[in-house]
Amino acid sequence: MTKAFLLGLGLLGAVPAFAQSPAARPDSAALLPYRESARKINALVHTKLDVRFDYAKRYLYGREWVTLQPVAYATDSLRLDAKGMDIKSVTMVNGNDAKTLRFDYNQEQMLVHLDKLYAPGQQYTVYIEYTAKPDELKVKGSAAISDAKGLYFINPDSTEAGKPRQIWTQGETEGSSAWFPTIDRPNQKTTAEISMTVPARYVTLSNGRLDSQKPNNDGTRTDTWKQELPHSPYLFMMAVGDFKIAKDTWRGKEVSYYLEPKYAPFAKQIFGNTPEMLEFFSQRLGVDYAWNKYAQIVVRDYVSGAMENTSATLHGDFLQKDARELLDAEYANGESVIAHELFHQWFGDLVTAESWSNLTVNESFADFSEALWAEHKYGQDAADAHAYMNMRNYLRSPADAQKTLVRFHYADKEDMFDLVSYQKGGQILNMLRSYLGDDVFFAGLKKYLTDNRFGNGEAHQLRLALEATSGQDLNWFFNQWYFSPGHPVVSIDYGWDAARKEQTVTIKQNQPGQVFQLPLTVDLYVNGKPQRHTAMLRQRTETLRFAAASKPTLVNVDAEKVLLWQKTDNKPFEEFVYQYKNAPRFVDRREAVAAAATRPTTDAAARALLISALNDKYSGLRQTAIAGLKLDDKAVQKAAAPVLRRQLAQEKNTNTQAAILTALAQMKDKKDEKLFTQSLNSQSYSVQGAALRGLASVQPAKALARAKALQNDTHGAISNAVASVYGQYGDASTWTYLRDRFDAAGVQGKFNMLESMADFMTRLNDATVLREGVERMQKLAVEYKKYGVDEPILGLLDKVSKGKPADQQATVQQAMQAIKQAP
Repeated sequence: MTKAFLLGLGLLGAVPAFAQSPAARPDSAALLPYRESARKINALVHTKLDVRFDYAKRYLYGREWVTLQPVAYATDSLRLDAKGMDIKSVTMVNGNDAKTLRFDYNQEQMLVHLDKLYAPGQQYTVYIEYTAKPDELKVKGSAAISDAKGLYFINPDSTEAGKPRQIWTQGETEGSSAWFPTIDRPNQKTTAEISMTVPARYVTLSNGRLDSQKPNNDGTRTDTWKQELPHSPYLFMMAVGDFKIAKDTWRGKEVSYYLEPKYAPFAKQIFGNTPEMLEFFSQRLGVDYAWNKYAQIVVRDYVSGAMENTSATLHGDFLQKDARELLDAEYANGESVIAHELFHQWFGDLVTAESWSNLTVNESFADFSEALWAEHKYGQDAADAHAYMNMRNYLRSPADAQKTLVRFHYADKEDMFDLVSYQKGGQILNMLRSYLGDDVFFAGLKKYLTDNRFGNGEAHQLRLALEATSGQDLNWFFNQWYFSPGHPVVSIDYGWDAARKEQTVTIKQNQPGQVFQLPLTVDLYVNGKPQRHTAMLRQRTETLRFAAASKPTLVNVDAEKVLLWQKTDNKPFEEFVYQYKNAPRFVDRREAVAAAATRPTTDAAARALLISALNDKYSGLRQTAIAGLKLDDKAVQKAAAPVLRRQLAQEKNTNTQAAILTALAQMKDKKDEKLFTQSLNSQSYSVQGAALRGLASVQPAKALARAKALQNDTHGAISNAVASVYGQYGDASTWTYLRDRFDAAGVQGKFNMLESMADFMTRLNDATVLREGVERMQKLAVEYKKYGVDEPILGLLDKVSKGKPADQQATVQQAMQAIKQAP
């Protein structure tokens, strides 16, 4: 499962990294219930389903044959999860014999009274007829998974123009029991057979292999899918709809991609690296992909990012792109998700977390795989940049520094799907890999997967596997990173003793609570060559001493750039300049660029570093350098403008092209009008949108005309650019467009349009415009206040109110007060 974090939104992405609270961590765990692994009284063995759908009522009519066996003790009862169903009958079946069974049902669970006492290991089969009513369930989702009703009818009455008619399921965490009775716990495993009766014109997908397709006399067809290897109930899936299937193969197994028909021509551009991923992950882990096929399907209105259903991953429609959209597709918002879900087929599906408390053995590995694939396919810079972005997302969240990775106390299982289980856990695995070395680390993963194959795992089993392959005790590592909260917050100071020819490095851990044991690499650059030193930090303050023939030009602490910490690195700026030019890793250069961006504009060396980075070998760092330029300074403009124009002429990455155009727009140099006008013809939406904003900076009237010509294009980058032009230069007649586009946008799109709305409301003294705009901004601020968006929105509203008539000022002030008082 991937998670879209609000911290990744454009408005919040610029928030600086926070230190942990200086106060001692409250012992909140004692206030939350202990979440143990579910006790196994009965174990699932096989689940056979026969289902059909009522589109009008949003019902599923189901028949189920579920085979089970007692685990440790004889039992005469069976408890199944079954949410909001009508249970028609429950029967014990044994060959031709059938016995009606009594059952109690409270709309959450059914307690079945078996016909006799069954001994441990003695299998029995219960037949159930039922109706599932997912749209009538009273359930809530979470930040990670926005709904939990298990089965979804999309546009079932075909009333929404342009939206396909689909059915799909979402099982994680316990949604499968909303559409079939089961023991809905991750520590259960079962083989499966699912027969779906659907309109004959539709395609189906489920786990395992398509065993048969049978046409019926009523215009329907029954497809039967068989999953012959055991997996957990939350990984069951179904999808029904008008999909086109593109096919690849890997080692003789079918690899398929299900897309809406208009996106089918782009299937290989979106998913085409999947066979190579299958081969790479199989070889890297030493464990071959286990399932008999691998399918990926894209659906509408999905409630999360993507879901790793066994052999059949389901993706949200953000992944569905046409040729123009693919020009702007970045790894972090597309291919990384494909890698993430595929890696789950090992970590999550082959070996499943034994409880949600140990979600890390699913999600941390999937997060880790994103950089692993990037390293293989696109190089070390791409891998490091992706891992660094994920780590910074975690470090931005002070609340998450209070949580442990393995968490036995939590309010709701959905709370486990957070920056800790994903981003922090992924970086912890990066540290483990660096500390143990590739051979030992991946041998440990192979042992963990092999020992627990088709079963369940937890952090301790991972530790034991890595200890077996490394020959060393790793309790110290797991105790501090898996079972304790937080991360180091350090300051680093340097000293050179010319008489002793000794370089010192003093590292002080400033975080409250525990002191972390940290394996450390330090590179000393002497006479142009790095000398590698290793150390193990164990004290709150430690001074490391290194002999050197002469004063090092650079002391590069954490030379492999893998430590999960917040650091204040007190090295002189000239060392950052040297670091940018000579140290090998992306993060080395990224840190140097960040240091240069904080220097005053009069610092020639800092300006030179930023301008040099405009031509960095990695596109993401070129964008960071652009963002670091203080373009309101005339001297910076003069130095940067010709370099930006030259770089634009040779730039291949469309998002970097857009960043350059945005930077040039800030300079408002009329000589760039031709460049902006030419760029409006780009096939890239990002470039086209940036070019329109650029044209507005030098020729507002021409930009308004082009905006009106483009306003029917609903792509986000174009809509945002049109909104920006209208916000700065539009008249009252363009407000309807801005308001309606805002209402139609998703959460991210709304944030992207806030400044345009504020600009419009500031310029026009129109009471209706002000009221409608303020209402929308207030609603957004209140809804997402817990993520810190209230403060920037309050700032925009304060700007809007200045110079307004008294009645309009009152309207704004009332909204601001409501935002401040909201919980």
